[in-house]
Amino acid sequence: MIVREFDDVETLEVAILENIQRQDLNAIEEAEAYKRLMDEFGHTQEALGRLVHKSRSHVANLLRLLDLPQPVRSMVAAGELSMGHARALIPADDAEALAEEVVRRDLSVRDTEKLVRSSKPRASAPSRGSAGAFNADIEALERQLGDMLGLRVKITHRPDGGLVALSYSSLDQLDMICQRLSGERI
Repeated sequence: MIVREFDDVETLEVAILENIQRQDLNAIEEAEAYKRLMDEFGHTQEALGRLVHKSRSHVANLLRLLDLPQPVRSMVAAGELSMGHARALIPADDAEALAEEVVRRDLSVRDTEKLVRSSKPRASAPSRGSAGAFNADIEALERQLGDMLGLRVKITHRPDGGLVALSYSSLDQLDMICQRLSGERI
């Protein structure tokens, strides 16, 4: 038998970790628990993934669900929408209305992805290649950067340049962005 003594902070951290691993949490509850561990104990996504025996991308994908409007998160928590449906709704401009349509029409995740794509306003066509392939490349870059940073990423491309926007929800996340951009160790 191994006995360890914990201070109050360590006890809270261990309790949260045990709840994540033992309980049948929905995706939103799990994401909120991960966010709490990151905010209160300074864990990175990678370190948190190791603690809970999940991949960093799994942690990042769950955290991205917290970018959804509260009514959509409630639909996920209630089991009306799956995590896959919710992930497809993240880039949508009107995720709440689309989520209601997904539930009403009982759409698959693939159909939800198509619905989100069709609801986006059409951008002007790029000078080279097809607009569909170009938009898919931009969306793939947004997902890749979002997964890597654990943040919502929006890329806007125009013929004269573009914009990369990172959405953060806490000062700790902003600090992490600044550290990564400056090359400091996290």
